[in-house]
Amino acid sequence: MMQKRKNHWETVYRTKNPDEVSWTQDVPKTSLELIKAINLDKSAKIIDVGGGDGKLVDFLLNEGFENITVLDISGKAIERAQSRLGDKARKVTWIECDITDFHPEERYDVWHDRAAFHFLTEENQIQAYVKLAEKAVLDYLILGTFSENGPKKCSGLDIKQYNEVQMAETFQNFTKISCRTLDHITPFGTKQNFTFCSFKRMGG
Repeated sequence: MMQKRKNHWETVYRTKNPDEVSWTQDVPKTSLELIKAINLDKSAKIIDVGGGDGKLVDFLLNEGFENITVLDISGKAIERAQSRLGDKARKVTWIECDITDFHPEERYDVWHDRAAFHFLTEENQIQAYVKLAEKAVLDYLILGTFSENGPKKCSGLDIKQYNEVQMAETFQNFTKISCRTLDHITPFGTKQNFTFCSFKRMGG
């Protein structure tokens, strides 16, 4: 199953340009707003889970953040991001890994995940992710998933939709800071409705 997932995403990133996939954002506005709202020190450790060749890392580097990690299942996606960033790519830690097989060697001040978590549709996968977050997150968890008004599939794969209540119930060891629903306009002009939530680790 894990290898099948990896093969799927390697094929996507090998055969499609950014303007041919729905998740592309020129400016990851909501992610940046939620990260800025928690007033981090520039030395804060931030991981972008399922970051692919997304541009959040570009903006974080431009903001002066010094400890950024990008994790993605696709080596091709990481290669594309590194190529785009050029010399700046050396300032980033890159991890090629399926999130369900990730064994972090450190803990992160901020765990950001836009549209990776919702691909986990089986309960054992979801619980494994929750336990991983509880172990790896020092302070903040920022998650974006398709909402109940969003698509039921992405890139040909089933996803799991979440509303604000379901998100909070799933991550019970985190306190909700804020949640919002919003439309993402794809490169081909269609709308995808997202639930975006930020959480603070309890006791953190």
